[in-house]
Amino acid sequence: MSKSVALLLVLVFLLASCLIGTKLSLAASAVENTWETKALIPQTEGIGGAVAVNGRIYVIGSLFTYEYNPATDNWVEKTPMPTPRTNFEVAAYQNKIYTIGGSSGWTQETGTIYSDANEVYDPSTDTWETKESMPVNRSGIVASVVKGKIHLIGPDSHDVYEVDTDSWSTKEPMPLPTYRLGSTVVDDKIYVMGWNQTQIYDQISDTWTLGASPPNLVGSSGVCATTGVIAPKRIYVIGGSVNGLEAIWSGNTQVYDPVSDSWTLGADMLTACYGVNAVVVNDQIYAIGGIQGMYSSRLNTNQQYTPIGYGTIPPEVVVVSPENTTYTSSSVSLVFTVNKPAVWLGYSLDGQETVTINGNTTISGLTNGVHNVTVYARDEFGNTGVSETVSFSVAEPFPTTLVIAPIASVVVVGVGLLVYFRKRRK
Repeated sequence: MSKSVALLLVLVFLLASCLIGTKLSLAASAVENTWETKALIPQTEGIGGAVAVNGRIYVIGSLFTYEYNPATDNWVEKTPMPTPRTNFEVAAYQNKIYTIGGSSGWTQETGTIYSDANEVYDPSTDTWETKESMPVNRSGIVASVVKGKIHLIGPDSHDVYEVDTDSWSTKEPMPLPTYRLGSTVVDDKIYVMGWNQTQIYDQISDTWTLGASPPNLVGSSGVCATTGVIAPKRIYVIGGSVNGLEAIWSGNTQVYDPVSDSWTLGADMLTACYGVNAVVVNDQIYAIGGIQGMYSSRLNTNQQYTPIGYGTIPPEVVVVSPENTTYTSSSVSLVFTVNKPAVWLGYSLDGQETVTINGNTTISGLTNGVHNVTVYARDEFGNTGVSETVSFSVAEPFPTTLVIAPIASVVVVGVGLLVYFRKRRK
């Protein structure tokens, strides 16, 4: 085994052990397709957006930043962004939050003053940093992150910010230009949704396609996606203004399946509104804030939704070692990963009774020949995940002491016979 492969196995072992030993704050008793009220946000005016980082939700306004901990249902005030503005977009990448664009005021002469600001917040240090500005001042856009690039999509624009190089480029705009949309990402594709539209962007080909229209015509909705780890992988369109009228708002929860390109309806929100910020933490949705009418103050509501099928997804188990190869030892490392915390782990060798383990381990006492192993993991909801069965071989070499001894004996006997025949010849 090469040093690089050995190092990789060590890293996987450590990562898997950390995941297995980590207990996330999951609501095992939560009832799917239900809403409940959580702690109200302290301030609401000028909310630009909300995003999740490391299990916390960060709500950023023109003059404030708040951190919400779903585990404790508690809000903590943080440092506000340097450039006050509204209607900006937020995006999270590598545990940092980017606030981009927006509007910074209004005058009778010029109308709305749009911003090109691009500022990044680091929750670990509670500090802000200025990055390369947008090429054009914009507001009313949506932001989505795909492979280290933040896509800022507007009715007739598609600007892309590349985080690693702190630079901007442009991509293909939406085929159906529309305001007051929402966006999310599933399997590296961007879904822009609102009104009767589902527009899907593929960043590899820089092309757009259209999906099935939602059942209800709403805009200014909260849009987010569950991951498929605890709840099925779905896109949720929450609330919204009805038929473009800000005097009528919806409490609908519309659910889109990106695989089947189909829609269903979930339970209605407890407090209907539009302009809500929808954020996912541990596959539960938090609908924060919102508006009920053009001249109304923003709501300070914090509504939690438990998605359809929550707690029904089994763990995903992947065996890293052993591989489908031959080992020259009777002891082989069993290294595997699990995509969420497990309350029980076990493995079965050669179809025998399952052995309970605490994590990665070593299978000892293997005999020469072909073997197979399957790993199991059970989550706190009682779902059991099963890995693929891996076949491998063991072929221990003969012990060197047993080989050398017969050879030495043959040499001694040979020498003795040679001496004997020489004596007879004389």
